[in-house]
Amino acid sequence: MAQSPILDKYIGQLVSNSTPEAPMWNVEKARSGKPNGWNYIDGCMVKALLSLAEISGKQEYADFAEEFIDYFVSEDGSIRGYDPEAYNLDNVNAGKTLYTLYNLTGKDKYRKAMDLIYGQLQHQPRTREGNFWHKLIYPNQVWLDGLYMSQPFYMQYEIAYNEGRNCSDSFHQFQVVEKIMRDPKNGLYYHGYDASRREPWCDPVTGLSSSFWLRAEGWFAMALVDTWELMPANMSYERDELRRMFNELIDAMLPYQDKESGMWHQVINLPNVAPNYLETSGSAIFAYALLKGVRLGILDEEYVDRGLAAFDGICATQLSEVDGKLQLGNICLVSGLGDGMGNFKFRSGTFDYYMSEPIVQNDAKGVAPLVLAYTEVLRRDKAQQ
Repeated sequence: MAQSPILDKYIGQLVSNSTPEAPMWNVEKARSGKPNGWNYIDGCMVKALLSLAEISGKQEYADFAEEFIDYFVSEDGSIRGYDPEAYNLDNVNAGKTLYTLYNLTGKDKYRKAMDLIYGQLQHQPRTREGNFWHKLIYPNQVWLDGLYMSQPFYMQYEIAYNEGRNCSDSFHQFQVVEKIMRDPKNGLYYHGYDASRREPWCDPVTGLSSSFWLRAEGWFAMALVDTWELMPANMSYERDELRRMFNELIDAMLPYQDKESGMWHQVINLPNVAPNYLETSGSAIFAYALLKGVRLGILDEEYVDRGLAAFDGICATQLSEVDGKLQLGNICLVSGLGDGMGNFKFRSGTFDYYMSEPIVQNDAKGVAPLVLAYTEVLRRDKAQQ
């Protein structure tokens, strides 16, 4: 498959209708009614646009990304709406855009902002096993999401600016997740782990949540492939281990891929239990992970058909035009784990919980991975010309 006019039109529609104050793709922020700040959702989308600009040659995407990030990053490197002392791994994710923009523009403020975010990780609270807490408000908890949000940034900073001193620490955190959070029976990873075993959503013996949530599984797959790509050649053992983890996770996922649509269900291993549904964001993430894995040589060529099936299936079944506007549907707005304290609802991590969260259109948690998968399709097409 070559360039997709309908997807190009859709991406253009989103960009032209978005500003840093009101990005069209941040449905979660729009629903909250609060001012937009530094967040992982916008970070996902801006990173995807930078990747698309690189492979497509469309400078307007890079220009938009620069203007978007410049709204938040001041000349002194401070970041509007970012509090390092919240120790929120989600807020590290948008920092990945700073590397690309710094290389493109040379603006010193991007380097200063990277230093600020890295400073958060230097002081991030950890579990007894040595993994970053997901957030300060989620003590002793490791979520699969957090590996994607933080580890590629952490690895890249170490290699670029710290002589790789803590690369082994990043790798160790992947090892812990595999050891504790992977189910040896089906090869899938549980969404969350509470090292204290005090959270009402966790098993009091294992500390694990009870379900295999698609997008979290996808975040972890992306963390593996993106971090592997950054690792230097002298980390041969660590690269081999991440490659093995990635291959085993992909192989564990493939039996659950829907044969007709190429997608996966919101709760991966219960496809036939109502009201489970084919979910776009996690499916797009795995389309990207599969296609990138093949391109990097981590996966054999035979896996490319599975990645293309997911990408094509999403475009065919979830991307539609309504009243002249394109819409990407079946995106889970948000899911997490929580004890229900304060103003938050109890998020139990059960099948029924994952079915209860809103399903929306056009949210970047689905759009950005689809754009990233599209960049892999374009890279593959370009390489074959």
